[in-house]
Amino acid sequence: MTDREIVEEYRNGSQEKAFNALVKAYSERIYWHVRRFVCSHEDADDLVQEVFVKVWKYLPGFRGESELFTWIYKIATNEALNFLHKQKIRAALQFESLTTELERKIDDDPYFNGDNALRLLNKAIASLPEKQKTVFLLRYYDEIPYEQISEITGTSVGALKASYHFAYEKVRGFLEKNKD
Repeated sequence: MTDREIVEEYRNGSQEKAFNALVKAYSERIYWHVRRFVCSHEDADDLVQEVFVKVWKYLPGFRGESELFTWIYKIATNEALNFLHKQKIRAALQFESLTTELERKIDDDPYFNGDNALRLLNKAIASLPEKQKTVFLLRYYDEIPYEQISEITGTSVGALKASYHFAYEKVRGFLEKNKD
């Protein structure tokens, strides 16, 4: 079922069928998108549920000004960033940095099945500032075009390209510094 068909199905009264199709189409992609932000299976699972609760709540007001995919990614990105803001406050209250907390989650994650290079890449990404992390994750992993990232983040394409370049350089530098 296409995004357009899902929205039509929803508007024609088959909300449950449309929502199930939407969850089937996007749950795995949203899970991995959110997980790359929060570095934890349990946190990502919880956030995916929150994302779909918000999608269900706000789907009646979806105007179709952007693609359904872009709209859902915007909700998921905002949920992940809000979660990280709360984690940052919690970490500060414990006199710790959010980066340290995320690195610990990467190291302690029982569901992580990558090698040390992937673990190091995840740590490099976790150390990025919020805007750079967002554009890097959307562009590098999800291969979303800058124009769609611009819709998701509300940032100009030129600024996104610059942020991605800076993020890429920081990740590369982090990997070179920690390659042994």
